[in-house]
Amino acid sequence: MPSETLSPALSRWSPLWAMLAGATAVLSFAPLTWWPVQIASLAVLLWLAVAQTAVRRSALVGWSFSFGWMVAGTHWLYTSLHDYGGLPGPMAIAAVLLLSAAMALYAGMAMAAGTWLRLRCALSPAATLLLVYPPLWAISEWLRNWVATGFPWIVSGYAHVSSPLAGYAPLVGVYGIGWLAALLAACAVLAFAGRRRLALALGAAVMVAGLALDQLAWTSPHGRPISVRLLQGNVPQEMKFNPDTANDTLALYHDMLTEARADLIATPETALPMMAHALPPDYLELLATFARQSKSNLLVGVPVSDGPGSYANSLLGLGMDGARNYRYDKHHLVPFGEFIPPGFRWFVDMMHIPLGDFTRGAVVQAPFSAAGQWVLPNICYEDLFGEEIADQIAASYFSGRPQPTMMLNVSNIAWFGDSIALPQHLQISQMRSLETRRPMLRATNTGATAIVDARGRVQAQLQPYTKDVLSGQVQGMSGYTPYILLGNVPVLTAAVLLLGAIWLRRREQKS
Repeated sequence: MPSETLSPALSRWSPLWAMLAGATAVLSFAPLTWWPVQIASLAVLLWLAVAQTAVRRSALVGWSFSFGWMVAGTHWLYTSLHDYGGLPGPMAIAAVLLLSAAMALYAGMAMAAGTWLRLRCALSPAATLLLVYPPLWAISEWLRNWVATGFPWIVSGYAHVSSPLAGYAPLVGVYGIGWLAALLAACAVLAFAGRRRLALALGAAVMVAGLALDQLAWTSPHGRPISVRLLQGNVPQEMKFNPDTANDTLALYHDMLTEARADLIATPETALPMMAHALPPDYLELLATFARQSKSNLLVGVPVSDGPGSYANSLLGLGMDGARNYRYDKHHLVPFGEFIPPGFRWFVDMMHIPLGDFTRGAVVQAPFSAAGQWVLPNICYEDLFGEEIADQIAASYFSGRPQPTMMLNVSNIAWFGDSIALPQHLQISQMRSLETRRPMLRATNTGATAIVDARGRVQAQLQPYTKDVLSGQVQGMSGYTPYILLGNVPVLTAAVLLLGAIWLRRREQKS
């Protein structure tokens, strides 16, 4: 079995092999999307972890795997910290490494807890691989989602937006898919350890069930398709908040907004690079006039001040009646970029990031009406938090509010340069569509501006780093998937119950 397959030399270097396997896992995410690579890399992690005889050693293996994964997958943070934030190069590198090291603690704890439970309960390697490590892996990724505001970038489930596991998304969400990916990895380990029949049967059952679930509709068309125009201004980040070029940016987006009508026209996040009250007096009125005369509905990204020291990262809606009748404020803020954690003012003061301490919006906010459809906005980083988006949709089920029929993400991730962050963020939006079975529209400054359908498929996309407009027809969807109504509760409950049952069974055997 796996615990007997490591030579002393291989065991000694197992943290290094784990780190290399973790770094390789980034190939499973966008832009390459080689999802089988992730199963293989997780299989290496589980093989190395189950072969350890010490809890601390398993923790080191798990931490090393996740550290390699996080550094390879989020190295682009250096660009925002150094190139645009003005942080000295060595400090920017240190910040990326420290963040990766901190995020890797969750995987380290998962592998340590699995080995501790195996030793404490005298579990076989096969039982540990199938019943212990996968639920612990899911819990560890969920913890990374919310502890200290969370940083759930490239969690394992995102690699499977186009794999057979995608069919599980409306049921168990991205963290449930992570559990299943770890289960498939466990099957791979067992297949190479002599338990081929069991491994192949279980792995095939998981994959076939995913393909079958993907055929279920879950939601149904709502109303008629609407026309959309998604603007990509491609304003260089170093110029975006430069006062000398602000008027050029305002003119750019005015022209793009009023170039043609559509049922819904959306700009990127903070497309207008000054407070709403500081805009030229007639700027928004001219847009409102266009909306009324062309029978269009506009969502415009602009920071809004509600008083001294209080400002929100907002979307203002201008409807067909020409009135300023809608506002959405970003709720889930980015640490350091949009709010300053206690004790870190010194770190933020070293950088040159504008508008660094926003006010949070309400947890649940109303959708925007557009030609019979109800558009649920989220701004940039917010679409990483699937349960929060699900809660916004579920609010209509429990309160009678209008039911969102499509989602809109507006972003400006020019902060990260021409990097893998752009396609990774698109992949995250695809998962939100899979979980909710609703289309996701994306209007971004530099990319990826795209239309994603209710099954998570990219229907149209602009070339990144070009000034352009994406036009298309989008069909809204209504209905509630299990994930919308229950979120991550079923996955977390199942994980706790399974691990608790293993622990209680061992105690009963000893008594």
